[in-house]
Amino acid sequence: MTTNRLTILVVDDAPPMRRLLARWLETAGYRVEQAGSGAEALASIEASCPEMLIIDWNMPGMDGVELCRRVRQLRLPHYVYTVFLTARCGAEQVIQGLDAGADGFLSKPIQREELLARVRAGQRMLVVEQRLAQAARTDELTGLRTRRSFHDLFEKEWDRSSRMRIPVSCAMVDIDFFKRINDNHGHQFGDQVIELIGKTLEATCRGSDTLSRYGGEEFCVLLPETAEHEAAVWAERARAEIAALRIPAGDDSLRVTCSFGIAQRSDETVRPAELIDRADQALMCSKQSGRDRVVCFNSMCEAGRSRLKDASQTGDLLAGAIARDVMTPLIACLRTDQTIGSAADFFLRSRINSTPVVDAAGQLAGMISEKDLLAAMVSLDAWREPIRKVMKPNVLAYSEDTPIRRIYEFLCRVTIRRVVIVRDGRPCGTISRGALLRWFRNLVVSSGRVGNAWEILSGGDAEADARTHLASTARELARQASAIERAIGDRHSPISACAVGAATRMQELAADLLAHSRDNDELSDRAGMLQLWVLEGEKTAG
Repeated sequence: MTTNRLTILVVDDAPPMRRLLARWLETAGYRVEQAGSGAEALASIEASCPEMLIIDWNMPGMDGVELCRRVRQLRLPHYVYTVFLTARCGAEQVIQGLDAGADGFLSKPIQREELLARVRAGQRMLVVEQRLAQAARTDELTGLRTRRSFHDLFEKEWDRSSRMRIPVSCAMVDIDFFKRINDNHGHQFGDQVIELIGKTLEATCRGSDTLSRYGGEEFCVLLPETAEHEAAVWAERARAEIAALRIPAGDDSLRVTCSFGIAQRSDETVRPAELIDRADQALMCSKQSGRDRVVCFNSMCEAGRSRLKDASQTGDLLAGAIARDVMTPLIACLRTDQTIGSAADFFLRSRINSTPVVDAAGQLAGMISEKDLLAAMVSLDAWREPIRKVMKPNVLAYSEDTPIRRIYEFLCRVTIRRVVIVRDGRPCGTISRGALLRWFRNLVVSSGRVGNAWEILSGGDAEADARTHLASTARELARQASAIERAIGDRHSPISACAVGAATRMQELAADLLAHSRDNDELSDRAGMLQLWVLEGEKTAG
């Protein structure tokens, strides 16, 4: 930081003192601004923030101590080095000034060389602070903004968008199959890929756009004064340029692609974090839909129309229905602090393959599935780890009053199988493709336009087919029970080894029996009792 870049604001109610200090500082090459009161100084700082303040301690109205306190409370673009001018520098005053936020003191009467030495000392401190701030704002690998500095800038742009009522969009970008790149070519090559993708994205951005490395192989782009369809045009251009790259990899070259998620601020998004979350949901849809593509949040939710033919004659089955009508209520959720082992036990007991995860306040924090648990099955110690380490933090969630058509069209388009339904941020249910199918089936049957449930299940003589299937299931259950009995009678065969596998197979068969016997109360009761017996037997064998 050279002297001609340093701006010093001199605050003193005595004009002669201000002019004297200004002449000494300007002669030394510094830029100097003047203020005659604390209120005038605050207005000047907010309009054009200086690097250094020289403040008289005693001023009418707002004194130097109060001014210093207020300056420290402001959200300024950089640190402001502050020096007090005072006729007394006793211990009590020094403590009071330091507590208010002062960095140094100058005793009156002021000597020119002492003033300039104090300014040079402050300048050295400002250079160090500037380097630290730059390091905190800049990603070391790519030179782009860090996630934290991106959020700080986003808050300011959000406020400007609110005041001027102008659009703002956000894009989330993720390098496809990046783990595979690291595994096949090494982490150093992976860093080169991240750096190259960052430079390519930066080259496609406008001067008003802000690009950050959001984490790992993810980037986030802030697009001010940009509607969603305009952001999609930019994203498509950037996607094509990245896909055209050929990165040297030994004797060959590597083609890398990226997935993009776009979202525009709307009346429903009240905070920047919600807009980023929407872009992240669109990114998730982009990756689930095949990668190397651009997906917009609004089009993701609204694209696709009902596939029902001749809706005017058959009636719109989706009309008026909301998520609350279709969702499968959640009986229990896992917490972020529960262990991976307890999650595995929960899945086995409840016979589900995924469930939402909540934090200590009951708010939706993530999603965990059997696949996530399998990835953690590397050691017994891993099973004692909290599930927040393996859960997916990004969850597709809809409010319970969301029209079911919106969720239906989304699930029709993407490979995602289930979404979470929330009430005041707390998960209250899920809607899967299977839940939608059951709801459609029950709705069609209840409408009276088709025959009974057996006809819908398989057509023709469905009841006879179902009974044949039930009989086959019952015979297989009997065979498994006989196998367990023979193994228990064999003293050379460990009980746990023979019982656990057979009990697991019997659980599956009992569930199948239960599913096909809903219309017969006696069969359903017996199937339910069988499931309980199998579970008890499995615990005893363990």
